[in-house]
Amino acid sequence: MNWKEITTESEWNDVLQRSAERGQLIIKHSTTCPVSANALREFDEYITGQPNQDVDYTLVKVIESRPVSNQIAGDLGVKHESPQVIFIKNKEKYWTTSHWSVTKEHITAVLD
Repeated sequence: MNWKEITTESEWNDVLQRSAERGQLIIKHSTTCPVSANALREFDEYITGQPNQDVDYTLVKVIESRPVSNQIAGDLGVKHESPQVIFIKNKEKYWTTSHWSVTKEHITAVLD
């Protein structure tokens, strides 16, 4: 299983719409932050293991795609943080966590 990077607000809108049909897990990642690098490793460990096949996985780089990151925060009513994972269903935030709490174990507990 792989994740897809989105870079435009239009792509975000597509992800949000798809959440009405299947779960969407978004990871917001800073390419300059060591905590975020750790979170991305944890996310990748989950993806390369036995991820939930009924969920789509999406990456947003918060520096390079700031407008998308801001739109996600606004649309879902979540405070922007990085690193951050957000699980959405039915066009709403179901679960979110950030920083050192972004772990394979936490993602597994929510999605499985």
